[in-house]
Amino acid sequence: MATYDELQIGDSASFTKTLSETDIYLFAGITGDLNPAHVDAVSAAGGMFKQRIAHGMLTASFISTVLAMKLPGPGTIYLSQNSQFRAPVFIGDTVTATVECVEKLDKRQWAKFKTTVVNQDGKLVVDGEAMVIPPSAAKA
Repeated sequence: MATYDELQIGDSASFTKTLSETDIYLFAGITGDLNPAHVDAVSAAGGMFKQRIAHGMLTASFISTVLAMKLPGPGTIYLSQNSQFRAPVFIGDTVTATVECVEKLDKRQWAKFKTTVVNQDGKLVVDGEAMVIPPSAAKA
């Protein structure tokens, strides 16, 4: 964990996960997003990717994992996220979400992070930026 004062520009952390069919179905059930592109193999086979794909928001959610659990870590308040989905993620793909501190806003004690998710081949699948309130020394 890093408090606002401990956080340095360039600090980074990552989280890696291999997506399973169960992950896709659980996410679909929790969110109600039952788009056939995610849950219906027959329908997805006729689509643009020729197979089922993971939900973009499931893939992007691993950014939250890094911010909340690694950097800045527990106590972090997630303020905003913009994400561009650059490539599909398939069942069985291993994705790595990485955050890198790119700016500290001293007046509010907020921090801006570059956020990326890449697949096992190093291909960028999600690109974006997050704003957070890191834990303060008093909260840590």
